[in-house]
Amino acid sequence: MRLPNEEDTARLLAIGANRDFPGMLGSIDCMHWSQKNCPTAWHGMHHGHKKEPIIILEAVASKDLWIWQSFFGMPGSHNDINVLQRSPIFARLAEGEGPQVNFNINGNDYSMGYYLADGIYSSWATFVKTIPEAQGNKNKYFAKAQEACRKDVERAFGVLQSRFAIVRGPARLWDEDSLGDIMKACIIMHNIIVEDEKDEYTDEYDCNYDDMGEKVTVSHNDAPEIDAFIQNYKNIKNKETHTRLQADLIEHLWNYHPDLYHLD
Repeated sequence: MRLPNEEDTARLLAIGANRDFPGMLGSIDCMHWSQKNCPTAWHGMHHGHKKEPIIILEAVASKDLWIWQSFFGMPGSHNDINVLQRSPIFARLAEGEGPQVNFNINGNDYSMGYYLADGIYSSWATFVKTIPEAQGNKNKYFAKAQEACRKDVERAFGVLQSRFAIVRGPARLWDEDSLGDIMKACIIMHNIIVEDEKDEYTDEYDCNYDDMGEKVTVSHNDAPEIDAFIQNYKNIKNKETHTRLQADLIEHLWNYHPDLYHLD
């Protein structure tokens, strides 16, 4: 599995803008995989809210259901925030190696893309969350739009499990490395099918994944200066930017396309 390069990023940004979410790179969420043969000694740390041993997959998916990033192996006692804290999803961004993302919303400039996430995620500059129990038509409309687009990753999980019975039912192996290999193989095959059937998922965007530049990005640069790394990480976690971005998106959606997503 490869990370998005510059051409991929440009395409994802175009799709996001077409859905009235400028700067959006996809949706993020976690999937829980039950473990039938989890060793008894591990039950405590693998028990989640389902009261059974589970292992967690964190993934980022786009509208066409392509899974761009994944992080697998955290035990079920962790919630999505704990998983995120250990996930390498923003490693390239913190190291200053990710593709450049620049966009303007409501007169404000932004230099980092974002993912749509549910309410449990942290209020970081790289996440846009819904508004629980939204009041007023503007906020209700934004919540409706965010929740509609965020379902991309949930649909990707559903399709992944419907295609591969081995990840739909409880995991029968206990070795976590073997389970990781199984999940990775299923995600790769899922993406191959998405590419093969891309015409069914896309509209005016030609997602030809064979012609998107380098398939693997290997850094040969010196490690970033520690000060730059710390500053990048602070920018990722900036709550003020998160709040301003959400407010700008609320105004953008309401002012430009108030009829794209129908309120109940």
